[in-house]
Amino acid sequence: MIKKDIDWLAVGALVTAMLVWASSFIALKSAIGPMGPFSVIFIRMFFASLCFVFFIKQFLKLRFTKDDIKYIAIMTLFEPCMYFIFEAKALQYTSAAQAGMITSMMPLITAVGAGIILGEVITKKVAIGSMLAVIGAIWLSLSASSDVHASNPLLGNTLEFLAMVCGSGYAISIRRLSEKFSALFLTAIQAFVGVLFYFPFAIWEYNTINMYFTWDSFLWTVYLGVIVTLGGYGMFNFALGRMQAAKAAIYINLIPVFTVILAFLILGEKLKFVQIVASIIILTGVFISQIPTIKLRKKRST
Repeated sequence: MIKKDIDWLAVGALVTAMLVWASSFIALKSAIGPMGPFSVIFIRMFFASLCFVFFIKQFLKLRFTKDDIKYIAIMTLFEPCMYFIFEAKALQYTSAAQAGMITSMMPLITAVGAGIILGEVITKKVAIGSMLAVIGAIWLSLSASSDVHASNPLLGNTLEFLAMVCGSGYAISIRRLSEKFSALFLTAIQAFVGVLFYFPFAIWEYNTINMYFTWDSFLWTVYLGVIVTLGGYGMFNFALGRMQAAKAAIYINLIPVFTVILAFLILGEKLKFVQIVASIIILTGVFISQIPTIKLRKKRST
């Protein structure tokens, strides 16, 4: 009998990353109010890239094949480029609660993509855990009160769904790249590409819409750049180097749970009984997907 133990280091990194990412909904919504979405993302990426300046010499020593460059290009195209465009615009039209509902679709999209592209096996436990977590995440989000800023929920939710498609492509690409490159480098390349990609968008936004600077929005943006980008993505990339992409993506379902908890602690929103039950269902789904696999081997006769 061989028992495959849970990688608690990867699990801890993923849970922490989900908590940090959940806080980004509050931060992004707060920062986008006074400033434009592309300006917020550019400043976010700028501060994130500053954290990696001291590692540039180390990165220049790396060697890349054509295959590596191809996957790095795919990774950065999915995220930060397309992902943040869709998510930033989505939060202008829908509520954080409804956006959280759409994030629960990412594990299923990732599982299918990883199965097709990476040949990862989707076990019954992962499938059952995913479905249970998705049901809980949808129930949790539907039970939340609508956001007064959700001017066009259908458009916003569609944009958030497209962001999840990009997030799934990103997770699959990272899984391939993490076999050769460190989480530090992969997170850094995202930040540097993000600065270059969003700079012209920020300039265009500055000259076309009315924006006003507040210390509140600025601090939220710095938080997004340093803590969410550096910390959240760094831990997620680290975990993807230690477990399957489909399995890691199931933890995305924790984001709606953490969002509700943070809203309760920071914004003073009350937790409904139905939200507590839905949160328990999500956690149960994640737990089921992580139960160690036990394989039985027949003893060879001597």
